[in-house]
Amino acid sequence: MKNLLSILLALTYLSCTAQDDFVKPNLRDLVEVETPIFKVWYSETKEQPVKLIYKSSNRPKNVDRGSMNFYTEDDYHTSDNKDYYRNVWDKGHLAPAATFSDSKENLKLTFSYLNCALQNQYLNRGQWRLLEEAERDWDDEQELEVTIDLEFSDSILPTGANIPSKFVKHINFTQSGEWKCYNFPNERPENDWEEYKVNHTH
Repeated sequence: MKNLLSILLALTYLSCTAQDDFVKPNLRDLVEVETPIFKVWYSETKEQPVKLIYKSSNRPKNVDRGSMNFYTEDDYHTSDNKDYYRNVWDKGHLAPAATFSDSKENLKLTFSYLNCALQNQYLNRGQWRLLEEAERDWDDEQELEVTIDLEFSDSILPTGANIPSKFVKHINFTQSGEWKCYNFPNERPENDWEEYKVNHTH
């Protein structure tokens, strides 16, 4: 009987130790990450970027995205493929892939999940994309500094990622000092991208 009790205690200890080994580290509400092409404030608890800044300049297109896929980062807890599986949410680039297609290295950086948000597929492939195209026309004349702020409601996917409720894009024309600001609800757009322009406050 004493031997049986010892075995049970040993198994209990080993089970608790194994569970401790698999406890996830505390997730950060906000972590700041700077890459060669963008700076992002990322929420590991939301599994989404909260703010991102990039500069859009007249870069030549030298490479195509081909079959390039989004990838996770070892040092950060982000969303991943399972959050985008069979639903209305696209893997929305914040720093656009087309803007940084001057080199394979820069293009690949845009496919980090640090640069990826849950974005309504009709917004991502429609008016958001058209605004990005307008930026690439504008940056032929002068460099742009683009800041994207994400807002959130309480909507959370079963996989754990928070769904952004809005994308607010601030565009600073660095030479002229002009500002443009666009506020997009994270839903299927009903208007052209120009109609989402709002007064900029900074």
